[in-house]
Amino acid sequence: MDLEEKVVSSEDIYQGAILDVKKQTVKLSNGEIAHREVVYHSKSVAMLALTEDNKIILEKQWRAPVGKAMIEIPAGKMDERDNENPEKTLSRELNEELRLKSDDFKLIHAIYPSVGFTDEFMYIYLVKNLKPVENDLDRDQGEFLEINEYTLDEVKLMIKEGTINDGKTIIAIQFWELMQSR
Repeated sequence: MDLEEKVVSSEDIYQGAILDVKKQTVKLSNGEIAHREVVYHSKSVAMLALTEDNKIILEKQWRAPVGKAMIEIPAGKMDERDNENPEKTLSRELNEELRLKSDDFKLIHAIYPSVGFTDEFMYIYLVKNLKPVENDLDRDQGEFLEINEYTLDEVKLMIKEGTINDGKTIIAIQFWELMQSR
């Protein structure tokens, strides 16, 4: 069965600093016409940052789209103006958000967080052997973070209770749990 949709036309709805929105008219595989609203978003990097005593570092920050503070793994968008690669973004975000650095990181997943409306592509890294930075970078304007460390048992309970309900964070925690059984 051919599932591909052919874009017949595309109209710019919004162009912003972080994302662009287009309305597409598509021809479905059965020949019918449909409409899609697509959010084009920069690629991003997220990290499962583990301390020497095997705790995860999580951030709590306000997220306007859901209207509440969320507990998440550190993450940030790649700066396409500077042609950042994922590793450079990882180092920058580690510094900006956690005031840490590391040369010990490994890609654990590369995902599309929400394919129903956006093309965002996210790299998730395991980061260990964290050290304080000598010179910290400025955080993004308006970015206020509460940083905490948690054990695996603590975050599993937080997921069960609904305190953590961010998808990328749950993926990272599940990977961390799988690491324990190896």
